[in-house]
Amino acid sequence: MTEELKNKLLYKAKNAYDTASAEEINAFACGYKNFMDSSKTEREAVAFAKKAAEEKGFKPFDRTVTLKAGDKVYYVNRDKSIVLAVIGSEAVENGANIVVAHVDSPRLDLKQRPLYEDGGLAYFKTHYYGGIKKYQWTAMPLALHGTVIKADGEKINISLGDSADEAAFYISDLMPHIAKDQIDKPLGSAISGEGLNIIVGSVPCNEESNPIKLAVLQALYEKYGITEKDFITAELSAVPADNARDIGFDRGMIAAYGHDDRICAYPSMCALFEDDMPKRTCICIFADKEEIGSYGVTGMSSAAYKNFLLDICVLSGANFSAFCENSVCLSADVGGAYDACYGDAYDAKNSAYVNKGVVVTKYTGARGKSGSSDASAELVAKITGVLDREGVAWQTGEYGKVDQGGAGTVATEIALLNIDVIDVGVPILSMHSPYELASKADIFAMYKAAKAFFTL
Repeated sequence: MTEELKNKLLYKAKNAYDTASAEEINAFACGYKNFMDSSKTEREAVAFAKKAAEEKGFKPFDRTVTLKAGDKVYYVNRDKSIVLAVIGSEAVENGANIVVAHVDSPRLDLKQRPLYEDGGLAYFKTHYYGGIKKYQWTAMPLALHGTVIKADGEKINISLGDSADEAAFYISDLMPHIAKDQIDKPLGSAISGEGLNIIVGSVPCNEESNPIKLAVLQALYEKYGITEKDFITAELSAVPADNARDIGFDRGMIAAYGHDDRICAYPSMCALFEDDMPKRTCICIFADKEEIGSYGVTGMSSAAYKNFLLDICVLSGANFSAFCENSVCLSADVGGAYDACYGDAYDAKNSAYVNKGVVVTKYTGARGKSGSSDASAELVAKITGVLDREGVAWQTGEYGKVDQGGAGTVATEIALLNIDVIDVGVPILSMHSPYELASKADIFAMYKAAKAFFTL
């Protein structure tokens, strides 16, 4: 058999470093790390995107103003999700190219009455958000991010613990010397959800009852003007305190909190900003609540996104049903990269690999494809075809062995609108851990993939 025939018959994924220069990849990574350090909650990610969009000429969406080709608009939903749209030169009725990523990540949310004192320390009680391995959140510095709405309506934004000169927070773990019972437990139950209590104070004030709790409240009042009652109306979360870091002697990877799924959001936004007059209308959505099922008014199951698309059609004189039928969407969410240290959990022949570019995932779900929209052959061909045409490194992949588990994305919510949708994202290691790991080359490949997709 000739070498030419072998090359024609066999499939081999490209290496992402063969499709872009190291200079391009590293330059893009710098901007991405800045985004990550500034966006540890969905509110912060949305604020970042809004500011960046306004600098690119985007205007707030106005339901009373007719849209025309070249218009750039944004819509912010309750400060926790954002939609960016560029109206194309073609009729809106011909459909749009839509990228949806989510900007919420697993974390520890404070309960509504979190503060208590016990054993000479003050603690915050938490309720974890999203799928986590609870033991990973102990014995590490944590930062506090969020928003407090005071009784008089004043909004207080809190971000404390990220800088080296700021106090951080901490969840203790049991010393190994006396941890026999804990060690004998299954990994998933060694740390309980109710045990994820954050140490927030240790110095007492001059009071007989709850002197440390009162000292913490005094400090909060002096710094932010908030009282214990204000926690009831607060939205506060504990997240890892450290910022994004290069990993490896070659600095080829980035460890950061919240790669899932801001690692797809930022490149998609950057790609949208590239073309002031696309052929087809191009839309980028940063959604909330994906990690807990996409429910709520800011999750993709909300009517907010359908209403926005409907408004776009009304203001452009387009038929909404035709618009949906002719649209195509990337559910831009991360995939699991093959990890040789835990190879037994993967099907190595059908896994995504680091440095092989974006992963095109035909179906997600778990055990029998439950919870998946399962993209059609026609759609897979269309998406991989444009990636090939534009020289984007891509690969196929799935989360792991068939009976091992699985995951879902927002693809199912998009499909409910009769919009063709497929999952395309960056493969990462240590998904849902406090510090996830990803290749810089794959992040840049996501930018190139989104840019190619917007040319469909």
